[in-house]
Amino acid sequence: MADYRDVNRANWDERAPAHVDSPGYAVDKFRADPAYISDVVRFDLPLLGSVAGVRGVHLQCHIGTDTISLTRLGAHMTGLDFSGAAIAQARSLAEELGHEVEFVEAELYDATSVLPEHSFDLVFTGIGAIGWLPDIKRWAGVVAGLLAPDGRLFIREGHPVLWSLGDRTDGLIAIEHPYFEQDEPTVWDEPGTYVETDTEFTHTVTHEWNHGLGEIMTALLEAGLSITGFVEHDSVPWEAIDGQMEHLPNGEWRLRDRPHRLPHSYTLQAVKLA
Repeated sequence: MADYRDVNRANWDERAPAHVDSPGYAVDKFRADPAYISDVVRFDLPLLGSVAGVRGVHLQCHIGTDTISLTRLGAHMTGLDFSGAAIAQARSLAEELGHEVEFVEAELYDATSVLPEHSFDLVFTGIGAIGWLPDIKRWAGVVAGLLAPDGRLFIREGHPVLWSLGDRTDGLIAIEHPYFEQDEPTVWDEPGTYVETDTEFTHTVTHEWNHGLGEIMTALLEAGLSITGFVEHDSVPWEAIDGQMEHLPNGEWRLRDRPHRLPHSYTLQAVKLA
């Protein structure tokens, strides 16, 4: 089997420019309004609180719109991603908008080799990130290695129950894929992407992993962090189940029929013990 990093990087490299041009990432709104922040970060604000003056790192930052949003809220941000194309787009956008953000191209598991260890007040991980990683314990070790004592992890992510659902045409909500982390990835071959675009892609295969909530929390605890908050949500920022979701005024998507049946996403916070 091909290395998952090469397969996934080819996928993300191809999608980065299409995502910049897509209305889903609202780059034109960033250009038009110096105070604009992404819908994802806006959703986070009630739990995230003030980040003014903190030194933060956004892991798996993609094209940097959430990273720039945190910068606009007063944080001193660094973004890290393994896609050179995505990092190039992020740097270009930050420069165009006049923001001082450091963007670093590196694998997630190499973060402590390219960024200063134990130096960040905030590690931020956006939605749809950790599923690209095969080992959640290694991820937690990286988070602990980057955080300063008393530093905070903030992650909002798609719920592992959501990731485990199968594609069905009968309207049923059914778990058909792994909930727990597996040694081998789930391999997908999908022609499109999660935002609107007319681009036709050639790199359509991805390798992904699910991670159960217990696995994530245990990994963080074993890495020396204390869980300080956990909230499950009934919405996600994209149409995760085709034809069965409604678009909400805040930009989120929610199951149309009895949404209380499904945990859509969650926010987890943890602090590195001093």
